[in-house]
Amino acid sequence: MKKISYKRIYQSQKYFSLLGKIKSRALFGGYSLAVNNAVFAMVSEGELYLRMCEESAPYQAKHSPPLLTLRKRGCSQQLKYFHVDNMLWSDQPTLLQLGQFSLADARREKIRQGPQRIKDLPNLSFHMELLLSEAGIKDVRMLQQIGAEEAWLALRRIRKQISINVLYSLEGAIVGIHAATLPAPRRQELLEWALANARTTDVMP
Repeated sequence: MKKISYKRIYQSQKYFSLLGKIKSRALFGGYSLAVNNAVFAMVSEGELYLRMCEESAPYQAKHSPPLLTLRKRGCSQQLKYFHVDNMLWSDQPTLLQLGQFSLADARREKIRQGPQRIKDLPNLSFHMELLLSEAGIKDVRMLQQIGAEEAWLALRRIRKQISINVLYSLEGAIVGIHAATLPAPRRQELLEWALANARTTDVMP
């Protein structure tokens, strides 16, 4: 299923290339798709879902696409993302327009949320904000741009005792979730990356 999801991510990046550089991140057991950190779509179990918004409401009313449903601890939870079926995939102009609507809505939400300090992100504290600043990472935007891995390496250059748990915390902060809820495959990817890239061997918690 992971390979199928990756295939769908690549397909989505191709179809929506006009929207900008699309980056994917592991999130909620699937993957988020974003342009400049504005998440406009999700890939789950090999299927694409677009963010719901007012502009796409006429399409949703006409076609009634199912919403993205996640199961956590035995409970189902619907997210405000609607399914892209085969018929929509074959109608590239409509799909691109709906993607534009979703991205515009995601960007509006980011503007409404206003500027955010590093200490306000999940998992991070005022002390971590100071450490990141000392490492040259001054704000949330810079942290998001360089990613958790590079931020972790920057911290280890000034504090060798920084552990793998900090890497998990940084990743969770960037995607907006608690470190403990990071998907197991993503945690394993981060651990393997840390073991391969850290200059010292003391990367285990």
